[in-house]
Amino acid sequence: MQSEVCLHNANVFTGFSVMPKCAVHIKGSKIVDVYNEERFRQRKFAKSVKTIDVDGAYIMPGFVDTHIHGIGGCGTDDGRKESILHMSKTLVDYGVTSFIPTCMTKIESQLMQNIKAIVEAMGKENGARILGMHLEGPFISPERMGAQAADGLSKVDLTYMKRLYKAAKGKIINMTIAPELKGMRELALYCNSKGIVLQAGHTNATYDQMMEGMQANIMHVTHLFNAMRPMHHREPGVVGAALIHSELSCEIIGDGVHVNPNLVNLLLKCKPLSQIVMITDALYPAKTDLSMTPDLYLDKCFYRKKDNVMNGSAISMLDGFRNLVSWGIPIEKAVRMTSTNPAQIMKQKNIGLLVPGNDADIIVLDKNLDLIYTIIKGNFVKGKI
Repeated sequence: MQSEVCLHNANVFTGFSVMPKCAVHIKGSKIVDVYNEERFRQRKFAKSVKTIDVDGAYIMPGFVDTHIHGIGGCGTDDGRKESILHMSKTLVDYGVTSFIPTCMTKIESQLMQNIKAIVEAMGKENGARILGMHLEGPFISPERMGAQAADGLSKVDLTYMKRLYKAAKGKIINMTIAPELKGMRELALYCNSKGIVLQAGHTNATYDQMMEGMQANIMHVTHLFNAMRPMHHREPGVVGAALIHSELSCEIIGDGVHVNPNLVNLLLKCKPLSQIVMITDALYPAKTDLSMTPDLYLDKCFYRKKDNVMNGSAISMLDGFRNLVSWGIPIEKAVRMTSTNPAQIMKQKNIGLLVPGNDADIIVLDKNLDLIYTIIKGNFVKGKI
């Protein structure tokens, strides 16, 4: 750990602007300032300040993955604190500085154990920070389950929701629900009172039902295009609602398989950039020995062997970021989709932007988009200095 560091001679992507030939000044856990190279040369630093010439590399906010089930052989389904902490440690190798571990739909006893593991891991990380948790269910549509477990599905049950919230000790940041389910409005109002970001996903909602959901503040969409009613010219459905209404924000899985890259570029033409978030939706075998997956096979993303259902992604956020750039999306927009937007949509303060006073959650990539440094609250957790 360096108490004070200045990275200079960099192309800085702040999350809202591009600043060539600039420096990022870190003191302790915070960003002190971002300024141009001329000002850097005029500064008289104390001998205790470490200055690093990054030779034109790209400096940007650390990646924020708001929808991830696992990586490196461990995942939320393990129901173990150690697995969540292993995810945290692994993620820094791929530029992730904070994440929201996601629990799939499970029977109540198992879901409670998975929630408990995340709660126990929070505050004990040696890598990417755990912001809270994402519940992907259990109040989702049996018609759009995707790879979710049928035995974990539940009708809308406010008492059950209160049990989940209590078990999570208030650490639920976002929750995927199907807006068309009976009783959803009451549940949505409860979640709104707790500050939970509601996402429409694994849903067979019609366009009108999506409008009703929006009235209950269901304003984010889980992995757009996947596990939902598609768009039809006589029934716009969930996809149509997301394309029509700029107020709705949405996730996109960035592996290039779940969503065709041409559709990602179309989405950028249809919606404000600020409303699009790239996620991994990664499963536990991602970035590890694939022989440990007897029930899955890999073809850029995972498929369930028994029925060929697409079942999550094998990518990291760094992979997804590179994919966005390879699809012709400018780096500054890719930064917004992987860092700034997820932080802002999930109401997370002090991350996602390189501005004075924010946490020094920063990554440095070379011109080939290879990772040089991952910095979390001023600590160089990846890359030697």
